[in-house]
Amino acid sequence: MNFTTLALTSALALAPIAALAQNVDTNPADVKAGTYQVEPTHTRVLFAVSHMGFTTWYGNFTGVSGSLTLDPKALAKTSFDITIPANSVTTTNTTLDGELNSPEWFDTAKYPTITFKSEKVVRTGHDTALVTGELTFHGVTRPETLKVKFNASGVNPISKQYTIGFDATGELKRSDFNQKTYVPLIGDDVTLIISAAFVQP
Repeated sequence: MNFTTLALTSALALAPIAALAQNVDTNPADVKAGTYQVEPTHTRVLFAVSHMGFTTWYGNFTGVSGSLTLDPKALAKTSFDITIPANSVTTTNTTLDGELNSPEWFDTAKYPTITFKSEKVVRTGHDTALVTGELTFHGVTRPETLKVKFNASGVNPISKQYTIGFDATGELKRSDFNQKTYVPLIGDDVTLIISAAFVQP
């Protein structure tokens, strides 16, 4: 196979992918107003914390559920909630996963879920907003703010469901939630990273 034939074959193979990409709309004003549900397969919640100052240590939660009510023409009226199974935590190290589930850390048997419920949405840019709400973790509920960025909307070519996606970040102190194990050896400051997909039921 010569170079020209290889290039043509590759272009033809990529054509369907390019066509699918054209169905993604990055304009937040085009989002369909309505009520959505979390699409758990492609929604992830991560956290990052300093590990003794040497490295940044990451963990991951899956199995998220929740709902979103959104009207791009009345963004301030937007509301959403998410529920995270605390025992879904993974770090790629099974020993550490067991420790995090224990009473010394997350105590997931006693506190099985982590929740966030929005209370206020303020637009900060064309596709960004600040969302303030109540975060409940380890038996404590406190106000926290997320920086949210709209990614895209459109019909998922595989599931055929109308989907909207967002990324969000936030900062908190775990000691505020009575989670003080090894502070300050293991960092008190925690970064939340959320990539969420919502679909119309």
